[in-house]
Amino acid sequence: MIRSRRETVTFRHPFRIKGIDRQLQAGAYEVVTDEERIEGLSFPCFRRVATTIMIPGAPPQNSSIEMISISSVDLADAQQADAVASL
Repeated sequence: MIRSRRETVTFRHPFRIKGIDRQLQAGAYEVVTDEERIEGLSFPCFRRVATTIMIPGAPPQNSSIEMISISSVDLADAQQADAVASL
């Protein structure tokens, strides 16, 4: 069984995430996390199997949206860098 969780992540400054070859603009981005259930336990438990971020297409495809697979650690690092830049 797979479940997906969607959240909006907001960056206040332009940022980079490992695996994406360009700097992204400040703004709100949709992040989707897929998790699978770990079978055989007496309680429901899930493990993350994929994290993706929706970003605007690279020029000249600005009107398209790309869904890019990223590491949850790289996303957390980008969020931390954005928070530090806001201080």
